[in-house]
Amino acid sequence: MCWRALTPAALSWHLRIRHRIFVEEQRVIPFTDVDDWDRDPDTVHVLAGRGSVAVGTVRLYRTDTAGRWKGDRLAVLPGHRAGIVGMRLVRFAVSTAAVAGGDVMDAFVQLQNVNFFERLGWEHNGPPVAYYGLPHQPMTFTLSEAGSISESEIPDDACLRLPAARDAPSPLLVTMS
Repeated sequence: MCWRALTPAALSWHLRIRHRIFVEEQRVIPFTDVDDWDRDPDTVHVLAGRGSVAVGTVRLYRTDTAGRWKGDRLAVLPGHRAGIVGMRLVRFAVSTAAVAGGDVMDAFVQLQNVNFFERLGWEHNGPPVAYYGLPHQPMTFTLSEAGSISESEIPDDACLRLPAARDAPSPLLVTMS
């Protein structure tokens, strides 16, 4: 299930998952991945959970007044990546932007995830580029193709927990060393 992180506690869970993935596991961003978009009250922070375990995030925001949105910081914790959590987060993001009047959503996608996004209807938007020091594929999604997705039962934030952290770095990080 996916829901907007509307409370301070839910936003804290959202940011913890992102920190675990982008700062600790992938080491793509030093110190913190929190930026000005996180301070913008119009930015939508989304959480995904499996039961009482918070397992994924995505963030989305408008990039102009003409209906263009950006989805980023898609993060699914290890142990939950082979399931449907990522798909639910992406579908929730595009549906949310479509309902808000968006026309197009853009994203920079790590190359190992391009096929996943293609299966969800995303298209390439130019050649790969360096983004936070890693090659990413610019991709776009036409929001008129987004299905309607309603928020699931939102769990009580106090009941959420994170799974234990990994002891070993990401295989991606090991191959980059």
